[in-house]
Amino acid sequence: MRVPYSQVFTVQNGMIMPKVPVRINGVQMGPGVAFGSGVSFGGADLAAIAGHDLEVDQDASGVAEIKGHY
Repeated sequence: MRVPYSQVFTVQNGMIMPKVPVRINGVQMGPGVAFGSGVSFGGADLAAIAGHDLEVDQDASGVAEIKGHY
């Protein structure tokens, strides 16, 4: 499903933090993790796609699996 970046991540003071458990290319992180721009997570530069919509599948445990961006 297509969701806004801001539904999955918070960007504050240049730091990116997931709002929900997230999985990208098999790598998972949860709320409480924060990282800055230039950091690759599961092969994706999440700072570079900030503000774009995301293609997300949510599994039964509530993990948002990011499949791509628009």
